[in-house]
Amino acid sequence: MVKYFVRRAIQAIPVLLGISLITYFILLIAPGGPYARFAQNPRITAAQIEAFAERWGLNDPIPLQYCKWLGVCGQKPFLINALPGGTFQVAGLTIELPGGDNGVLHGDFGYSITDGRPVTEVIGSRIIPTFILAGTAYIIWVAIAFFAGVYAAVKRYTLFDSALTVVNYVGFSLPTFWLGLMLITLLASPPLKWFPVSGMWNARQVPTFGSAEYWTYFGANTIPALYDLGVHLVLPVFTLVLVNIAADSRFIRSAMIDSLNQDFVKTARAKGVSERRVIFRHALRNALLPVVTNIGLEIPFLFTGAIVTETIFSWPGMGRQFIQDPVLMGILLVTAVIVVVANLLADVAYAIVDPRVQYD
Repeated sequence: MVKYFVRRAIQAIPVLLGISLITYFILLIAPGGPYARFAQNPRITAAQIEAFAERWGLNDPIPLQYCKWLGVCGQKPFLINALPGGTFQVAGLTIELPGGDNGVLHGDFGYSITDGRPVTEVIGSRIIPTFILAGTAYIIWVAIAFFAGVYAAVKRYTLFDSALTVVNYVGFSLPTFWLGLMLITLLASPPLKWFPVSGMWNARQVPTFGSAEYWTYFGANTIPALYDLGVHLVLPVFTLVLVNIAADSRFIRSAMIDSLNQDFVKTARAKGVSERRVIFRHALRNALLPVVTNIGLEIPFLFTGAIVTETIFSWPGMGRQFIQDPVLMGILLVTAVIVVVANLLADVAYAIVDPRVQYD
């Protein structure tokens, strides 16, 4: 198992480098770019644009720009800059390493062109709201999809199976933006006004989420703060659940039906094994193999968020940051790492679910 993990980690290095390279050059040739902020401002002079380009290194050759962003090129000799740099204390000894301290390899994803903040700071301030929204929706839709899919497979062609099929088709066909707007119109607008229209907290009563004032308020008013967060979660979570539950429930249903049609299930029934044991001990365990992989590959959603849903409900998460090149490059690279790790976790779950799977 350890050898397998080491091999997968080594294989991930060229994959991540390739993703970073492709992402960098696609964003470089995409319309807009760093100069888009000056397009509609007639007061910006050519000298100011040139100063901006010089400051951000936009006049450098493209390969050199990528090399600096990666953290390989810098003030120090080639590749030396990629090594960890700085002064460290080890067992009372002061060790100074000659490496660099900027670039992706050193955890430095650059700066936001909009407000000049470090990309890591931007991501850090947005990832918790995204995790709360996406994580809540993920747990709910996976749980419902799992039980609904299994039950529909066991009770094929019944009223429940037909009703679930209709719900799934509706979920597939509804555009996310339309569903979100309809929920706002029907449930958050007069005359009902059951839920907030947008946002993550009541700005009139609760401090800004993530601030020191908010955590002070949260500590003193835990129940009201959780209630306020809960009512703001209802509509965006429902939107994500309805849209995503359709695919997962159909996938789980198909996997379960395929498992129930296997010869080992028929043999177990012929031997007189109870139907409950056949379903949960034999068929379900075999059906979990493709399901585990599918669910594992959805884990990156917890960190990247849902662009459309977060925009419609003005949720202050990661989805609304996909508009700035440096921030977008950082988000995509972090997402790529998460995808690689999620695949590895899915492989581990495979081995847990099916003891026949062995990794050498």
